[in-house]
Parts: sequence; C-alpha cells; structure tokens
Amino acid sequence: MHDIELSEEQVMIRDMARDFARGEIAPHAQAWEKAGWIDDGLVAKMGELGLLGMVVPEEWGGTYVDYVAYALAVEEISAGDGATGALMSIHNSVGCGPVLNYGTEEQKQTWLPDLASGKAIGCFCLTEPQAGSEAHNLRTRAELRDGQWVINGAKQFVSNGKRAKLAIVFAVTDPELGKRGISAFLVPTDTAGFIVDRTEHKMGIRASDTCAVTLSNCTIAEANLLGERGKGLAIALSNLEGGRIGIAAQALGIARAAFEAALAYSRDRVQFDKPIIEHQSIANMLADMHTRLNAARLLILHAARLRSAGKPCLSEASQAKLFASEMAEKVCSSAMQIHGGYGYLEDYPVERYYRDARITQIYEGSSEIQRMVIARELKHYLV
Repeated sequence: MHDIELSEEQVMIRDMARDFARGEIAPHAQAWEKAGWIDDGLVAKMGELGLLGMVVPEEWGGTYVDYVAYALAVEEISAGDGATGALMSIHNSVGCGPVLNYGTEEQKQTWLPDLASGKAIGCFCLTEPQAGSEAHNLRTRAELRDGQWVINGAKQFVSNGKRAKLAIVFAVTDPELGKRGISAFLVPTDTAGFIVDRTEHKMGIRASDTCAVTLSNCTIAEANLLGERGKGLAIALSNLEGGRIGIAAQALGIARAAFEAALAYSRDRVQFDKPIIEHQSIANMLADMHTRLNAARLLILHAARLRSAGKPCLSEASQAKLFASEMAEKVCSSAMQIHGGYGYLEDYPVERYYRDARITQIYEGSSEIQRMVIARELKHYLV
C-alpha cells in the first residue's frame, strides 16, 4: 500500500521497524517458537529502539508520536514474528498504558522509564479461570491489613507473565459493591506470593509466554494501589481502544507476511508450464488477499487517528480488530492453499502464520464481544 496520508516521521518509524523485523526478528522466529521464548537480547534491542515505549511521552522516557506510528510499527514487528508482535503490543497497551493514565507521580517515576526502555516488561492480570469477557466476575481478593494490601487469587492467560517485572493485578476490595468494588494494583513480580504456576502450551504465538498465575498472600504497600479504590473495572476497560488497535495491527502483520510468502511462492512455482500466479484461480486468490489487507489497514489507521486526536473510537477500534483478525485467518488459509502440500509443512512459514493468526480473534475481546460493542454503538447511530 502506498504511503497515503502518512507523515515523514510515521514513515521513518515504520521503515525502521520493518528493517529491524526483517533483519533481526524473522530469521529467528522459527527457533524462538521451538524454544518457547523470545531472545532476551532481542527484547533489549526493541527497548533501545523505542519500540517498547511507544505510548509513553518523552518526559517519562517514552517515544510517543501518535497511535498511527504505533500501529504501523506493531504491524511490521508482527510481520517478522507474531509472538514478538504480541509481546510488544501487550506491553505497550496494557503494561505501560494504565501506569501512564492512572499512576501517581511517584508510581510513574518508579516504573515508566524502565517500562518504556524495556528494562521492565509489564503484564496484565485480569482474566481468571471463570472470568474472561465477564471481567467484573472476579474472585481474586485484596484486603488492607496494617497498611498493606494482601492479595489472594488465581489469574489465567497472562501474556508476558513469566518475563514481566511488573504485574497490573485486578482484585475485589469491596465485595458488597459489585462492579464498583474492584481495584487495580501494581505488583512487582518478585514479590513473595506472586507465583507463575506454568507457561501454557499453545497452538500459536508459542514464543510468547502466556502463564497461569497464583497470588498467595501476596503483600504489597498500600501505595501500590493504582488509581482510586473501586475504579479497577474502569481502569481495565479504559484502554480497550488502544489494545484493540494493537491486536488489529498484529493480525494485519501476520496476514501480510503470509500474503508476501504466497506471492513469492506463486511466482516461483511452475505448474502446467507457467508460474502458478499466471493461473486465474491463483491470481484471484492473491487479489482478494491484497484487497483484504489494505481494507484492514485503512480501518486500523482510521481508528488510530481518532485515538491520537483524543476522540472516542471504541466502535472504530472494535471494527478494526474484528475485521483484521477474521481477515487474517482467511488470508493465512489462502496462503497455505497456494503453497499446496508444502504449506502444511513446518519447512515453510505459512503454517506458523496460520496458527499465530488464530488467537487474534480471541484475546483483547473475542469477535463476539467486538460485535456486541459495535452493535451497542448503533443504537446512537444517525441515519
């Protein structure tokens, strides 16, 4: 896609991320998947390049330009490796974002410079075994005892859970208040009682550490409350727009990598005396893939521009995430089909792209939740 309405700075950031992804991420993605871990040195380099502080202003050590630049960078990193794109997107949106938006001056000074530089990776402990999209149905409890918060409970599907140095934990502080009784806490992961039970074995993005976590009498200072007591659910839901833009961009990056692999293969693979791209059925598949990619990018950039301007964009971000994630599965499936039997082998990256893409329809709000959000907005839609 041409650089339509992108500033010179946005193009520069995109191209930097693209060069980095192609040179230092993509060649190692398969090895990291087998290891179940993204190389620590690579994560440190991402921090040095400013890729881990893209939603944080410069005054706190970040590299914020706008959400357009952020979305473009997430797309490029994800095209190199979906798992690395997941680490980047989740760390920026729900690792850095809540501290930036709700932290006290002291909390920001303590955590944001390290988060923005990648010296500390963040994770988001909201989901529980019985509470996924129903975020208010939490069983984790936090009690104030002698000036300290004592947290007990279990969290599930914690991305960056093993790598993180800071966990943003949501727990019920006032059970009688229902949704208004949930609070958020900053929990250093080296705190006694913060226990990573296991790293999950997943269908895709296997190098991204997704963990089950137990909090057993995990005790932190009273000052580690993030935001106001009882405002936890609002904090959890406040960054949906940025988070969904990031996952949409991740889906787009994975799908674009699959498309580029299929395009290259179709030019080289000869059947019936000509490259298969010259067969109309294959050409039509590639045309549809290319169109879907560009449509997804336009939805993402539209939502990103609204977010950068400080305008509400929950529906637009949900539309971008819904379309991009479902598009990614279709495009990756087509890429596999174009490769034929080779597409089903680990020797070719398209089988990994197909597996990596599938999660984008589930996390940061499933496709069903996105449709609920979009439909709810239609009640106020003027015709």
